[in-house]
Amino acid sequence: MRLQIHPHHPEPRKIGQAVTVLKRGGVIAYPTDTVYGIGCDIQDKRAIERIYQMKPMAKDHLLAFLCPDLSDIARYARVDDSAYRLMRRLAPGAYTFVLPASKEVPKVLLMKRKTVGIRVPKHPVPQAILRELGAPIISTSATYDGETLFDPAEIDDRFPQLDMVLDADACGAISSTIIDLTGTRPEIVRIGAGPVDAIG
Repeated sequence: MRLQIHPHHPEPRKIGQAVTVLKRGGVIAYPTDTVYGIGCDIQDKRAIERIYQMKPMAKDHLLAFLCPDLSDIARYARVDDSAYRLMRRLAPGAYTFVLPASKEVPKVLLMKRKTVGIRVPKHPVPQAILRELGAPIISTSATYDGETLFDPAEIDDRFPQLDMVLDADACGAISSTIIDLTGTRPEIVRIGAGPVDAIG
């Protein structure tokens, strides 16, 4: 099902519909401040398995997840003071932070992880979903055979297994900048939509 939603002022009723789908174990596509994402409730292992199957991805492919802010970050990752200061400066925004995984993460994902990728999106639609759901959502880019898909109608067509596509028209065309914070200094793994001149 493809559902039109306002990109800047998402309608609460439509956000509620998306959250109902997630709570029932559904997988949805949604806009972000970078590219469209595909995701599910982080606590639903069966839905996570569906994401791996529909893309398809190897089981060791790292999935990031979205949080509404940094308040719950310590539940899923170990964060030292310098990493937290950098994240607080850059989030919300077009950055994915790679951090040492906490003991909580292996319980919710498919296999044990030493690291985890975390994003705090700036886009109003995922922010509204996250706050209504009250839990993080898994996030992987809407790519098909290595091609990033920008058109919600094409995403709906290429991924018939999706339970819902939230159509907010075109969003960003560049993936997030990935910053590895597991070492003594931040390391830029991928340059994307987030500027890197303030990282150091």
